[in-house]
Amino acid sequence: MALATQPATNFFNKKNPLLNSFSTKQPKISTRSLVIRNSATVAPPSTVRIAKECKVKSVKARQIIDSRGNPTVEVDLVTDDQLYRSAVPSGASTGIYEALELRDGDKSVYGGKGVLSAVQNVNNFLGPKLLGVDVRNQADVDAIMLDIDGTPNKAKLGANAILGVSLSVCRAGAGAKGVPLYKHIQEISGTKELVMPVPAFNVINGGSHAGNNLAMQEFMILPVGATNFAEALRMGSEVYHTLKKIIEKKYGQDACNVGDEGGFAPNVQDNREGLVLLMDAIEKAGYTGKIKIGMDVAASEFLKDGKYDLNFKNQPNDGAHVLSAQSLGDLYKDFVKEFPIVSIEDPFDQDDWNSWASLQSSVNQIGTVTESIRAALDSKAAGWGVMVSHRSGETEDNFIADLSVGLASGQIKTGAPCRSERLAKYNQLLRIEEELGNVRYAGEAFRSL
Repeated sequence: MALATQPATNFFNKKNPLLNSFSTKQPKISTRSLVIRNSATVAPPSTVRIAKECKVKSVKARQIIDSRGNPTVEVDLVTDDQLYRSAVPSGASTGIYEALELRDGDKSVYGGKGVLSAVQNVNNFLGPKLLGVDVRNQADVDAIMLDIDGTPNKAKLGANAILGVSLSVCRAGAGAKGVPLYKHIQEISGTKELVMPVPAFNVINGGSHAGNNLAMQEFMILPVGATNFAEALRMGSEVYHTLKKIIEKKYGQDACNVGDEGGFAPNVQDNREGLVLLMDAIEKAGYTGKIKIGMDVAASEFLKDGKYDLNFKNQPNDGAHVLSAQSLGDLYKDFVKEFPIVSIEDPFDQDDWNSWASLQSSVNQIGTVTESIRAALDSKAAGWGVMVSHRSGETEDNFIADLSVGLASGQIKTGAPCRSERLAKYNQLLRIEEELGNVRYAGEAFRSL
């Protein structure tokens, strides 16, 4: 569900054929007597199935603010006596093949990052078309929205508009069936076993997320040696606080300020230094061998003229840290030999296919629930690992927690154990594990589920 950015174009005029193709009126429904089901709501236990209204009665979007202070889309979908609410995340770094989110482009309002055009697309186009549609049929609903948009990357209506509706439809589908969201996702994806994911805590920030010299974007810890998710969260939190003390002692109090995703951004001079810090914290916390390391390189951010500039934040520079794809690949191999690295995400540019031949990455989110499920299933069939991921601009919406369990992805990346919009996902996973009772934790087998 990762979203790149494109300015809005004008779809709201009398000559627009899409606008003239169907009515833009939706029935007005009072929300005062509705039960609101949002990201913090826990559905009935999976053993309880309650027959409920399953047809869409209204869809309404609004502009809210995400964790980075930027506008994003929130969507309310009403069935009978239920209102299902979802909010859309947004990323700081985006790839050219990701679905495009629609921004208003008016620099005088929110610096051009408003999403009122996307909101209108939900309220005027998507909502009216979905009235009376059965929310239990996720694939059908998503197909209707993709057909209305008619572009390969959702550029007309905006992926943020389409995704917001898709998430709320999925929640409504679970509600109509009387099952938890993760159980509904398991059923529509055909996943055989529910599995609690290994959390990948982003504890040191670099790249576009930080003002230090680190070119690589995220340095993560993965508690693969935990016996369950609750223990994994405790291990991650303890290492996080140990790391904070190490950073404060070595770099000063200012270095303990946290970034967009809750990680620290100390004045580290190179990527190896960041890995050494992680190893020190893991050892001091007493988890050597039980916690592994992951990296999200976001290499496209520092690709220039076919080569990778590890000193791209300092311009101009002498080119001493500019590497060919082969040299960068050799650097990764050296890291893997020296450190317990089990995951490297986006190690090369998305078009650098020759370099990708020897390395794998997690699946990128792409725009609707159905497409995300299909991407995950295709990746698993090809022998790839799947990582369900947050974005740097998040909300309190915790949909991806249920998604990771329902798909048995084995991994979830949703920031450090810090900041409430990150903890919303981890806390939901605690609730799910408690509700399921005897449920498998992915652990060392996170990639082979």
